[in-house]
Amino acid sequence: MLADGQGNTIHLGERECSIQRRHQKLVEECPSTAIDATTRAAMGEAAVKAAQEVGYVNAGTVEFIESHGSFYFLEMNTRLQVEHPVTELVTGVDLVLAQLKVAMGEPLPWRQEDIEWRGWALECRINAEDPFQEFQPTPGRVTAYHEPSGPGVRVDSSLASPGTVSPYYDPMIAKLIVHGETRDQALARGRRALFEYLIGGITTNIPFHAALLDDADFLQGKLTTEYIGNHPELLTRAQVWRDEHMQTLKELSSQTRRVAAIAAAISAAQ
Repeated sequence: MLADGQGNTIHLGERECSIQRRHQKLVEECPSTAIDATTRAAMGEAAVKAAQEVGYVNAGTVEFIESHGSFYFLEMNTRLQVEHPVTELVTGVDLVLAQLKVAMGEPLPWRQEDIEWRGWALECRINAEDPFQEFQPTPGRVTAYHEPSGPGVRVDSSLASPGTVSPYYDPMIAKLIVHGETRDQALARGRRALFEYLIGGITTNIPFHAALLDDADFLQGKLTTEYIGNHPELLTRAQVWRDEHMQTLKELSSQTRRVAAIAAAISAAQ
């Protein structure tokens, strides 16, 4: 939600953050598969009222626990959160810019009725961690780095080229965010982008994300905070995806070398 110094407060809808390991989020979506428009309006009203009651100003995130159609206040984070890009892509509101303008004393340029939700966005936290070793951090030297691109794909990363992932900070090194007209389209773009994402030298959780975004229960939106623990087969699927991905890269590399050799021969003949 956003609140300015002139008493205007609005909410920007919900984010679904149930997919977690060790109570830390791995995947976030906007909107959520768990609630309908009526619940969304009630949840937004509650968030706005809570902010107004304490005279809150600037960007903030109110967290709720949802269960069987009811929701319960958990906490308020008085800041932007890691997953704010999914809200930006669905609402079209630049939250970072809005936060800065409010801090400068400017009024919000929107009223609640101005906020619209278009399409579906999903964020995968790309972490330097090993899902096959209980998601333990894997800091080290990144030897190769290539980000995915294309329609509906956004990457917010601390890396732009090979570099070092420090052991002294959170293992998240990038956020892969995808947007589509529907959830199915967003998921398809996410699976394609994960296949294109190349990080060499360290182990990452990219294979796990790929397995998750292709899981039957996930595709149906049957999400809980215990999802990973209740779906141990995801690790097996992640292993298969990783092996197939590596084989594909080897074949592409071999084809690239052949094409380069042919091109060099043609050039020399000319």
